[in-house]
Amino acid sequence: MKHTLIAAALAGAAVLAAPAQAAGFKLSSPEIKAGAMMPKSFEFNGFGCSGENKSPALRWSGAPKGTKSFAVTVYDPDAPTGSGWWHWSVINIPADVNELKSDAGNASGANLPAGARQVRIDYGVAAWGGTCPPQGDKPHRYIFTVHALKVDKLDIPADATAALAGFMINANSLGKASFTAKYGRKK
Repeated sequence: MKHTLIAAALAGAAVLAAPAQAAGFKLSSPEIKAGAMMPKSFEFNGFGCSGENKSPALRWSGAPKGTKSFAVTVYDPDAPTGSGWWHWSVINIPADVNELKSDAGNASGANLPAGARQVRIDYGVAAWGGTCPPQGDKPHRYIFTVHALKVDKLDIPADATAALAGFMINANSLGKASFTAKYGRKK
């Protein structure tokens, strides 16, 4: 019984420590409808995929009070890896920015807001890595999230992984807003 109470207390603490969906904080895209299938233009170009590998435009509003910067992540929990797949991670987006333009995720970083930088994702690059689920798999879910952070900048190494960035993002989160879209490739 004692172990059950301790486990329940720890689980409750973990829930309370997790970044919350902030009331009024919203994320959307003029190019992707939440819950809908994504266009092929966002598909990766490689590994058997032949899309344009273009990141979508994203817009957010209603950030929590005290937000000092933002981070954006895109994650596929359905990738057959045992740990999902990080498709994009952008950190150090200034607090006065409320959007990322279409193709902001290109490898040059030229379309990112000043001060923002991309983190290495599961394709091994610091850029947008488009959708590319295995042919014949059910459509995968792609979770787009903007995180409001309580720090001006995340100080992480240039070669950091998206998982390390995710740890630092969650450790400094004031709130987040997400939407999910899908993408699949027929056999």
